Amino acid sequence: MFKRILLATDGSPVVEREVLYAGHIARVETAEILVLHAYEPPERYASYPGYEALVDQHRVVAQALVDEVVQQLREDGVQARGELRTGPAAEAIIAAAGDHNIDLIIMGTRGSSNLRDMLGSVSTHVLRYAHCPVLEVP
Repeated sequence: MFKRILLATDGSPVVEREVLYAGHIARVETAEILVLHAYEPPERYASYPGYEALVDQHRVVAQALVDEVVQQLREDGVQARGELRTGPAAEAIIAAAGDHNIDLIIMGTRGSSNLRDMLGSVSTHVLRYAHCPVLEVP
């Protein structure tokens, strides 16, 4: 049923739980996981000297975050690969899901104890516009 899973991560502590769910589903379904991190370089500094170095460092940190999750999944016997995208997270997640013909999106919630505030704007947008099921991990 699920052959291609997108695990969206922002680097927050909930990623540990996301990896558990994604890994389990991937093993049961024999699925591949695409670990996605979307980031937005801080454009407000674009006119300052050293901006390109700042953007490069941002990319290095983002790639390390993705690589760590991919490595953890592979160590657990799951086929995984990573991808970085620049831009707003919700749009990047939806675009990647479409580009890679994803069957399931797994992402974290804000982790708020208040049910009304639990889903952030990224989660809400993805839930509304994704073409496939979305599993929200608190």
